[in-house]
Amino acid sequence: MLSLDKIYQASFILKKVLHSTELVYAPKLVPGCELYIKPENLQVTGSFKVRGAYYKMSQLTEEEKAAGVIACSAGNHAQGVALAAKANGIHATICIPAGAPISKVEATKSYGAEVVLVKGVYDDAYARAVEIQKETGKTFIHPYDDEDVIAGQGTIGLEILEDKTLAGSGNFADVDAVVVPIGGGGLISGVAFAVKSLNPNVKVYGVQAAGAPSMYNSMKEHQQLTLPSVSTFADGIAVKHPGDITYQMCEKYVDEIVTVTDDEIATAILAMIEQHKMVAEGAGAVSVAACMFNKIDVKGKKVVCVVSGGNIDVTILSRVISRGLLMEGRLLDVTIALADKPGELTHVSDIVASTGANITTVRHSRSDIDMDINSCFLTLQMETRNKAHADEVCAKLEEAGYQIVSSH
Repeated sequence: MLSLDKIYQASFILKKVLHSTELVYAPKLVPGCELYIKPENLQVTGSFKVRGAYYKMSQLTEEEKAAGVIACSAGNHAQGVALAAKANGIHATICIPAGAPISKVEATKSYGAEVVLVKGVYDDAYARAVEIQKETGKTFIHPYDDEDVIAGQGTIGLEILEDKTLAGSGNFADVDAVVVPIGGGGLISGVAFAVKSLNPNVKVYGVQAAGAPSMYNSMKEHQQLTLPSVSTFADGIAVKHPGDITYQMCEKYVDEIVTVTDDEIATAILAMIEQHKMVAEGAGAVSVAACMFNKIDVKGKKVVCVVSGGNIDVTILSRVISRGLLMEGRLLDVTIALADKPGELTHVSDIVASTGANITTVRHSRSDIDMDINSCFLTLQMETRNKAHADEVCAKLEEAGYQIVSSH
């Protein structure tokens, strides 16, 4: 059974391996709210996962350590298990889907783990890991549905309440709410158990991606449900089925679960980069997104958002930033129809310049089947200050007599 003593024990054991992730005050992210970030994206291996993996391995018998451990993951859990195994002198085998990003595969190997690439998706890697476990007798390190793993993740809850950044009443920080990402539920189970055990008045909110709402749906229906599929770039929380232990703990200790869209997550990632020079992955940014987009009532409250990881694939980071700029109205794509004659492009450019917008890309098309034969479509991408500024640009173009075919 999970206990507060077990979480305190985990905290003591983990001190020698963890980076200190003290709270970061983030006053600009959500106006009207005293918001703090728990930056686990700055943790060793770039995520919180090392906490649960390391504590789990510290509790193995000498015989179990000698037999080694096995896990399956396409990302943060793999690296957490690999590092924890190396630190404890344990041989680790990690099954990873063959399509996983090369950077994550190489990072896992760099910690000394044996990597087994499995054709297919996560479920295929999991099935292969189970086979190897049966063949070798290795200990399976589950990414979330294990009480020792949950206890390790629960140390984050202790650190939040004990953080000196928050002026507390009594022995613990005076915080109103803690917001936590949810995939399989291991992180929020540990955090919620620790926080509620020490201060039942603190609200604990969970956040899932709208394209992978397994725990959200399960809590809503009060039964464990399995999603037919998941669709989100927040791959770290793209889980079809919540854990057995974690579902029960969420039912008991979590106040509410909400969802955020991929566009909202992208906006949160961009905001953290710009305002705090902090890179979060999609799964890590959902907590901030929930506060930024009013999914949770945080006005006038002291709130801590757990940013669970920062291992975003750099190949999609530029796309995420572009989507965030579009969401904030700072990147405007507008297509206008105009007569195909000299001077028109100059006239359009003058109008845009008069508003203070900056054109970054120009595309000119004469062959669209929907246009008049003596017309053309002009598509401009430009930098704008916000949605109001973008609307001003479109209004000025229309006032000059240009027809806007599309804008976003």
